[in-house]
Amino acid sequence: MAVCEISGKGKMYGHNVSFSQRKTRKVFKPNIQKRTLTVDGRKIKVNIAASTLRTLKKKGLVK
Repeated sequence: MAVCEISGKGKMYGHNVSFSQRKTRKVFKPNIQKRTLTVDGRKIKVNIAASTLRTLKKKGLVK
Protein backbone atom coordinates (compact mmCIF):
# COMPACT_ATOMS: atom_id res chain seq x y z
CA MET A 1 0.00 0.00 0.00
CA ALA A 2 1.18 3.54 -0.72
CA VAL A 3 2.18 5.05 2.63
CA CYS A 4 5.00 7.49 3.37
CA GLU A 5 7.29 6.00 6.03
CA ILE A 6 8.20 9.43 7.46
CA SER A 7 5.01 11.49 7.40
CA GLY A 8 2.50 8.61 7.37
CA LYS A 9 0.68 10.15 4.43
CA GLY A 10 -1.62 7.59 2.81
CA LYS A 11 -4.54 7.38 0.41
CA MET A 12 -7.53 9.71 0.71
CA TYR A 13 -11.04 9.41 -0.67
CA GLY A 14 -13.15 11.92 -2.56
CA HIS A 15 -15.29 12.38 -5.64
CA ASN A 16 -14.79 12.91 -9.34
CA VAL A 17 -17.32 15.60 -10.25
CA SER A 18 -18.47 15.85 -13.86
CA PHE A 19 -19.93 18.90 -15.58
CA SER A 20 -23.42 17.62 -14.75
CA GLN A 21 -22.37 17.43 -11.07
CA ARG A 22 -22.57 13.62 -11.07
CA LYS A 23 -20.25 12.32 -8.34
CA THR A 24 -18.27 9.09 -8.56
CA ARG A 25 -15.88 7.76 -5.92
CA LYS A 26 -12.15 8.41 -6.36
CA VAL A 27 -9.00 7.45 -4.48
CA PHE A 28 -6.20 10.03 -4.21
CA LYS A 29 -2.82 8.31 -3.72
CA PRO A 30 0.35 10.09 -2.56
CA ASN A 31 3.36 10.28 -4.89
CA ILE A 32 5.56 7.65 -3.19
CA GLN A 33 9.24 7.42 -4.19
CA LYS A 34 11.87 4.86 -3.15
CA ARG A 35 14.91 6.83 -2.00
CA THR A 36 18.14 6.12 -0.17
CA LEU A 37 18.71 8.70 2.57
CA THR A 38 21.88 9.16 4.63
CA VAL A 39 21.06 9.37 8.34
CA ASP A 40 23.91 9.56 10.88
CA GLY A 41 26.36 8.28 8.24
CA ARG A 42 24.24 5.22 7.43
CA LYS A 43 22.30 4.73 4.20
CA ILE A 44 18.65 3.81 4.70
CA LYS A 45 16.15 2.88 1.96
CA VAL A 46 12.75 4.48 2.56
CA ASN A 47 9.44 4.89 0.78
CA ILE A 48 8.84 8.63 1.01
CA ALA A 49 6.23 10.99 -0.43
CA ALA A 50 7.55 13.56 -2.91
CA SER A 51 6.04 16.39 -0.85
CA THR A 52 7.87 15.13 2.27
CA LEU A 53 11.12 14.92 0.32
CA ARG A 54 10.70 18.54 -0.81
CA THR A 55 10.09 19.61 2.78
CA LEU A 56 13.24 17.82 3.99
CA LYS A 57 15.25 19.50 1.22
CA LYS A 58 13.82 22.91 2.18
CA LYS A 59 14.78 22.38 5.83
CA GLY A 60 18.29 21.31 4.78
CA LEU A 61 18.05 17.76 6.12
CA VAL A 62 18.52 16.11 2.69
CA LYS A 63 20.59 17.20 -0.28
